[in-house]
Amino acid sequence: MKINYQFKSILMLATLLVMIVIGGCKSKEKAVKETGETLIDVYCSGPEYQSNAEYFRSNQVGESVDQASAKKKAMSNARADLAAAVETTVKGVVDNYLNSRELNNVEEAEERFESLTREVINQKLTGVKTICEKTTKTSDGKYKTYIALELAGDELMNAMNARLSEDSKLKIDYDYEQFKKTFEAEMDKMEKERNY
Repeated sequence: MKINYQFKSILMLATLLVMIVIGGCKSKEKAVKETGETLIDVYCSGPEYQSNAEYFRSNQVGESVDQASAKKKAMSNARADLAAAVETTVKGVVDNYLNSRELNNVEEAEERFESLTREVINQKLTGVKTICEKTTKTSDGKYKTYIALELAGDELMNAMNARLSEDSKLKIDYDYEQFKKTFEAEMDKMEKERNY
């Protein structure tokens, strides 16, 4: 008799818990429906498509009635975002590197560094890697292309090193190890800012 009573109590408690959990799920679902919001899944986005200490990354979307135009728009927007991120980081590297060095003519060196790094950035942006591309068609017949691009930080660093090492005016004062250390610090800083 005592075992039967305990069994019934456990069964009633389990049933009550299941009802509470189911009711809780329905109330959340109902709350989302009442606000009129719809959860949207954005392709080629999320943490794996964001810049970190190793890679510059950008993701964008392009929309058009023409499929090729949608892709061009997405690619153009993603390249522009990527270029802006690279340029901001490289500017920080150049500024911090030059501030840590005692160069003869700082102003001239800064102009040379910026000019050469801009050349390298423009060259490297032509070789970015597409890491995600999805195309959808909307209910109104338009095409949407989602795209994510990537540029390896070490490839950019190596290209900048090669170009800076070739410059006769900078060669005298250029310290690769210090420049690399400054570059890596800026990449780490970029990743930390992204995680906030």
